[in-house]
Amino acid sequence: MLTILLSLASAAGYGSSDFAAGLATRRASVIRVTVLAEAFSVAVVGVALAVIGAALPSPQAVAWGSVAGLAGVAGAMALYLGFRHAAFSVAATLSAVGSAGFSVLAGLLLGERPTALALVGIALALPAIAGVSASAHEPEGEEAAGTSSPSPTDPAITGRRWVPAGVSYGLVAGACFALLFIGLNRAGSGSGLWPVAATQVSEMVVALAAAVATRNVGLPAGRPGLLAAVTGLAGAVGTILFFFASHDGFLTVTSVLTSLYPAVTIVLARVMLGERLTRLRLAGLALAGACVALIAAGGAG
Repeated sequence: MLTILLSLASAAGYGSSDFAAGLATRRASVIRVTVLAEAFSVAVVGVALAVIGAALPSPQAVAWGSVAGLAGVAGAMALYLGFRHAAFSVAATLSAVGSAGFSVLAGLLLGERPTALALVGIALALPAIAGVSASAHEPEGEEAAGTSSPSPTDPAITGRRWVPAGVSYGLVAGACFALLFIGLNRAGSGSGLWPVAATQVSEMVVALAAAVATRNVGLPAGRPGLLAAVTGLAGAVGTILFFFASHDGFLTVTSVLTSLYPAVTIVLARVMLGERLTRLRLAGLALAGACVALIAAGGAG
């Protein structure tokens, strides 16, 4: 049960981080928001490392942590490129489902054997993630007929719903996010939070390099700066919790439950911004609840 609680708490952290980042980047540069968020993430992990304490890490643990960080940044870049070539819901859905699916495949190849009930829950999680990741602007049957306000994510306007490049970038993003999960898992727990520190430092280095390369050096101020700080804090907490969860239970289970984070984002969007919940998203939330219940009943490893 601890594994499940940690994984769901990690999903809450990642979902909250994405929500805050989305608000911050409406009024500030993506790169500047990312740099400030990564700075806060490094600070959070540094404090946690000092409080928890750990022996010096092994080279293998640092290497896996660094790979996880680089994979996370590469996944984000691939996802943004996917948004440029296809409807948001296509790239976002493929990346979320891909991160869970590739992680499950890796766990099974590494010898993990979840119970039958847990496997059913994992299978339900994939359509659940797809449902909650779907864009609120996508046409939904007759409800969308006659819609007069064009949306940049509306396939009828863009004509790019299933552009191969967008699909490819979405799948690449999913594979990279899965490698983030796998890297944190394979780093082992013997080095404490050092692998997580390596992950965050790697991401920070790439973000700074991107800022310098694009001559976009600077930090967001005011509300965007505050939201960027929340993004970093929540994201770091999510990563730390996933790290603990993945060493308490199966990667196949923890990665799937953590990948439900879009559900948290859409609930926050509904509560804070009044964004509508489509039938598809409500179905995704219901499937997510069933998935958690089945995995809890079957055990997390």
